[in-house]
Amino acid sequence: MQPSAPPLAGLRVLDFSTLLPGPLAGLLLAEAGAEVIKVERPGTGDEMRGYAPPFDDAGGNFALLNRGKASLTADLKDPGDRDHVRSLAHSADVLIEQFRPGVMDRLGLGYETLATENPRLIYCSITGYGQTGARAQQAGHDLNYMAETGLLGLTGDSDGTPVLPPVLAADTAGGAYPAVMNILMALVGRSATGRGCHLDVAMADNLFAFAYWGLASGHAGTWPETGRALVTGASPRYQIYRTADGRHLAAAPIEERFWQVFCDRIGLAPEHRD
Repeated sequence: MQPSAPPLAGLRVLDFSTLLPGPLAGLLLAEAGAEVIKVERPGTGDEMRGYAPPFDDAGGNFALLNRGKASLTADLKDPGDRDHVRSLAHSADVLIEQFRPGVMDRLGLGYETLATENPRLIYCSITGYGQTGARAQQAGHDLNYMAETGLLGLTGDSDGTPVLPPVLAADTAGGAYPAVMNILMALVGRSATGRGCHLDVAMADNLFAFAYWGLASGHAGTWPETGRALVTGASPRYQIYRTADGRHLAAAPIEERFWQVFCDRIGLAPEHRD
């Protein structure tokens, strides 16, 4: 039996993005079979190339996020290079970019321009705060978005100081994955209408989905305090414990039946169980 083709085989993606959000989105599309062409500026290319740890001729992070993609060097301010990129957009199914709003328009590569030439194009813009609004032109990084949306305020150390998260949640969960999800939905929509669309992915906006329990508490009249919620340390049923041999145990027996089994196995007397 011959293996089936990957689900996105035959699709072409132009990826103008750098660092993490867009490149991760492009990687996920490439792994599903799409042809992804990464467009980089001359000289330095994607800043991620210079990030530690080094790997071959580029950084390890760059190699991980951009494997399986074709590479194209283009100076988007050069008329000849810009025309070449524009010709590629004529046959592209998806375009990913994460410049500040208005930059691609000024280069003659904005959605309205390219959609006139290729109405099937699905154009995905990833920014911190979206294409419109008071903060549209404001720059930021993952940590800024997590702070401004309140996520950092939900966890902290013993004195309430927020802790640096070990993952770049805004870039990945607020940027890359919503981009891929909306691109896939747009592809389904295009199969019915024959037309693409402009996707406006705002990383800060998308983080609110990950604070759902905090928002629910707030709407119920009790805004959560640092370390006082089930998932931030207030319950022994969702906690990290230091073990006798100096290591740590992550335990999450939230449901009553699992909690009783956990207590039995660690020898906790019934009178000490909540």
